[in-house]
Amino acid sequence: MIIRKTIFEDIPAVMRIYEEARAFMCENGNPTQWKTAPPQKLIERDIRENKSYVCVDNNVGRGDPDAPQNIISGKIIAVFYFAVEREPAYESIDGAWLDNKESGVIHRIAKLRSAPKGVGAFCINWCFEQCGNIKIDTHENNAPMRKLLDNLGFSYCGVVQYPDGGVRIAFQKKIF
Repeated sequence: MIIRKTIFEDIPAVMRIYEEARAFMCENGNPTQWKTAPPQKLIERDIRENKSYVCVDNNVGRGDPDAPQNIISGKIIAVFYFAVEREPAYESIDGAWLDNKESGVIHRIAKLRSAPKGVGAFCINWCFEQCGNIKIDTHENNAPMRKLLDNLGFSYCGVVQYPDGGVRIAFQKKIF
């Protein structure tokens, strides 16, 4: 598997992954986190700003006309937003971050159901390799993501609220 920046030609595959992820969340007790999100315009903005990434499995999907293919080779199996930046929603937390130093932020991570086991951890660990201080949030009903973050050694830090009223539980992991 490799991680690379998302390109505009990847959009159909990326939107298919998000569609699968919404269905998975609904089936697993989390029907309200994304509803119809993320919209394609947001993904396009992320690509223009070089903050959207895909995980490509170069050993899967070749020759499968229904497999989301990238223009390079292989099958796109996951997508996520990553940037080393200040996240405005993280400025106010009901709780406390481990620190207030520069950090990487992960949003909108999703994978195909058919993706190999461990692809979510692979993507998050890649982000951690880019920046040894990562902040991430998720919906309280997103049990699979909460379990993954726990397994990867993230610390629960509190609750953040987005301008649209969305409330998310926040986690951080850093190299001490």
